[in-house]
Amino acid sequence: MVTTTSAQAKSHNLELPPLSLYVHIPWCVQKCPYCDFNSHAQPNVIPEEVYINCLLDDLRADLHYVQGRSLCSIFIGGGTPSLFSATGIARLLKGIEQLIPFDKNIEVTLEANPGTFEMERFSGFVTAGVNRLSIGIQSLHSQHLQSLGRIHSPGQAQEAAAHAASLPLTSFNLDLMHGLPNQTSAEALLDLDGVIALGAPHISWYQLTIEPNTLFASKPPILPDDDSLWDIYEQGHAKLTAAGYEQYEVSAYGKPGHRGNHNLNYWRFGDYLGIGCGAHGKITQAGKIIRTEKVKHPRGYMDLTRLFLNKAWEVKADERMFEYFMNRLRLLEDIPKSEFSARTGLAIEQAEAKLAPAITAGLIESDQQNWRTTPKGRLYLNQVLTDLMDE
Repeated sequence: MVTTTSAQAKSHNLELPPLSLYVHIPWCVQKCPYCDFNSHAQPNVIPEEVYINCLLDDLRADLHYVQGRSLCSIFIGGGTPSLFSATGIARLLKGIEQLIPFDKNIEVTLEANPGTFEMERFSGFVTAGVNRLSIGIQSLHSQHLQSLGRIHSPGQAQEAAAHAASLPLTSFNLDLMHGLPNQTSAEALLDLDGVIALGAPHISWYQLTIEPNTLFASKPPILPDDDSLWDIYEQGHAKLTAAGYEQYEVSAYGKPGHRGNHNLNYWRFGDYLGIGCGAHGKITQAGKIIRTEKVKHPRGYMDLTRLFLNKAWEVKADERMFEYFMNRLRLLEDIPKSEFSARTGLAIEQAEAKLAPAITAGLIESDQQNWRTTPKGRLYLNQVLTDLMDE
C-alpha cells in the first residue's frame, strides 16, 4: 500500500531502474521520404568493422553509467541494421557481453528489412544472439510501398515473415503503417488483414505522420482525412483484438507473452545507454537523471580524434514529472505511484496536484496505489500533458 506522509513528501531517493542498450546503425539502401531518423544512404561499402570497433569503444566510455547492473534488453536499430553481416552482429554482441553482463532472459532485437538480401541473413542473426526481429513491412500494397520509398515487394514481405516464423526466435514484430498517401480505408484494413494472417506474435500498427526535415514535409502528399483515419483505427483495433492481440501501447499490439520489453523499459522511465551515431541515452546516477547524445554524422562519429559524446545534460527536478508521464501515458496499464517516486525522486502529492484537472475532467483515475487513463483520457493525452506543463 502506498502512503503519502509529510516525511515522504519531503524526500525521495532515485532508485536504479532496469538498464537497456540501444545501438544505432545509420546506413540504409536509400532514404525513405517519411523518415526523420538519423539514417544515411548506403555508400559503396559500409565500414562495418571500423564502425563496430567504434561502437564498442563508445560503450567502454559509458561503463561508469552501468553501476553494477546487467542488461535487460538490447535494440539494434537504424537505418537498416540487417545490412550488416551476421558475423559482424555476432562480434558486436559478444563484445557488448564482455563489457556488461546480460540478464538470463535478455531480449535482443534487430531491425530488418524484408528484402531478399537481408532476409538471407536472418538465420545468421539468430546464431549471433538475436532472439527478436522487427521487420519493416509498412504495407502489402505495391503502389503504397512505392509511394513510401520502400524497395521490397509484398511477396518479399510475406516471405520474410514466414522465414522469421520458422526460426527459433522468442518473438518477432511486423511494422505496418496506415493513413498512407491516397490510401482508402478499405486498403488500409486489407493491409492489416494481410499482416494478421502472417501470424506475427507482435504488430506495431501506426499512422503515418509528416515529420519536419523529410521529403514529405517539403512536398506533402495527400493523406486520408480525420474521419477516415478514425474509421481505420476503430475497425483495425477490433480486428486485432478479435485475432488475439492485446493493445498495450498507443501503437503496439502483442499476443499474450509477446510484449516488447525494450520499449516497455523506455515507456516505464527505465534507463538505457545509447551508442552509435546520434544515439540518445537516459541514465540515473548519483541522485540525478542524465540524458546523453552521441555525435550524429558517421564521419564525425568514426573520427578517432574526437569524443563519441556530443552532449550530456541533467533533467532538472521540475522537468522530470513531464518526462515521466510523457512516456508512461503511452502505456495502457496502471501507473504505480510508488514507481513514480522511485523513477523521478518526486513526491506523489506533486503529481496528484498536477493531475488534478485531468482527474476532475475524467481523463485520469486515481486510487491509493495507482493512476490510470480512462478511455476518454486516451483520446485526450495531449490535454493531460499540457496540464502537466502548466506552471
